[in-house]
Amino acid sequence: MDKNAMKKMAAERSVDFVEDNMILGLGTGSTVVYMVEALAKRVQAEHLNLTCVCTSIRTEEQAKSLGIPVKALNDVDHIDLTIDGADEVDANFQGIKGGGAAHLFEKLVATTSTRNIWIVDQEKVVDTIGRFPLPVEVIPFGSQQVFNKMAKEGLNPEFRMTADGQHVLTDSKNYVIDLHLNQVQHPHLLASWLSEQVGVVEHGLFLDIVDQVVVGAPDGVKILTAK
Repeated sequence: MDKNAMKKMAAERSVDFVEDNMILGLGTGSTVVYMVEALAKRVQAEHLNLTCVCTSIRTEEQAKSLGIPVKALNDVDHIDLTIDGADEVDANFQGIKGGGAAHLFEKLVATTSTRNIWIVDQEKVVDTIGRFPLPVEVIPFGSQQVFNKMAKEGLNPEFRMTADGQHVLTDSKNYVIDLHLNQVQHPHLLASWLSEQVGVVEHGLFLDIVDQVVVGAPDGVKILTAK
């Protein structure tokens, strides 16, 4: 089955978890695009009263264009449920996010949310995370020094660049350094080390956050629940 078809299956199934009067977090990424489209159809058909908080400018623009009410994170006192994508998730429900360079906003929304659901195609479910490059958002000032320190630690860093050779900028105008690790055997230790580095704004290790993962697969949608 086509990967996009599996993404769409997971995305459309995930909106079944949305209830009337929720404050809902909307993630970022290609799978989330399908989710927002499906959510808009439910809002219109069922006249749902929702307030949505978006994790990126592009998600906010899509939601508004489809008539979904949007508020800033600072303007809500809680979030009931956040639905987002993931770049990898393992059997222990630890994940890597940030392929779309939105992991800072995504983590802020996720950690404000009572529940988190990730929507993925089956290729994103792995035994050990790390094959997908781990994104780290850093401030531009001194970013080369942060890069050098990561290289010295053997983390195989690489600045994320655009096709024309410019630094990819997050919505906060920061840079992204991708760490090519292949495997992350001790994600909590790595997360702690990255968080301690001066100049690092946020990393893409999402640990002990997700409650359910909705997986699109050739034989249908599977719902995995964290213990």
